[in-house]
Amino acid sequence: MGMDQEPKQNIKVLLVDDQPLLRMGFRLILEGEDDLEITGEAVDGADAVRQVEAQEPDVVLMDVRMPVMDGIEATRRIAAVSCARIIILTTFDLDEYAFSGLQAGASAFLLKDVAPQELVQAVRLVASGDAVVAPRITQRLLETYVRSLPAPTQSPQPKDPLLEDLTPRELEVLGAIAEGLSNAEIAHRFFLSETTVKTHVRRILSKLHLRDRVQAVVYAYETGLVVPSQGLDY
Repeated sequence: MGMDQEPKQNIKVLLVDDQPLLRMGFRLILEGEDDLEITGEAVDGADAVRQVEAQEPDVVLMDVRMPVMDGIEATRRIAAVSCARIIILTTFDLDEYAFSGLQAGASAFLLKDVAPQELVQAVRLVASGDAVVAPRITQRLLETYVRSLPAPTQSPQPKDPLLEDLTPRELEVLGAIAEGLSNAEIAHRFFLSETTVKTHVRRILSKLHLRDRVQAVVYAYETGLVVPSQGLDY
């Protein structure tokens, strides 16, 4: 029976949405997996903050538009006090609220009509802390957001002093993360081992005080280290 094996810790998930049917649907999908466990359901952002403090889930599936406290404010408060990873749930794939969620400390965002297996995979990836969740969608969201910013005045914005702490290689790796590349792809590009890439990523996150690699993508765009790949010059 494998009694001597260390039992694997389940990933604890909190569902946050004001629509009971949606919560039920997500619960049915996630509870069908051996390694996932629903610790509770919250009906608004304030309820979510309370439940995170009480239950300490690993992952929070967070709706954006809710009464009492919206998902963005709830994300900001949870990110400030908890290690829980937050996945923003949105109806539109180019949603300015979703970007605000990433800025507030979320690790990923997913469309509400996501395929069941993608939902399960996203929860596992985000829980592992090494998430590249739907990089193409995240990339498109970030580029759309950056294009909507007012054009910079004569002089570019000053560089964040924290960037000075990065080595040239770390800057290259940060740029690659911002492109949505996985550790394996970064290793291939720079002729490094994946272990070395993981070390670089860990150091980058530590030096820039970022929670995970999705936050690194947001940071790279916000500081102007990376610019959208097309459409900005016309």
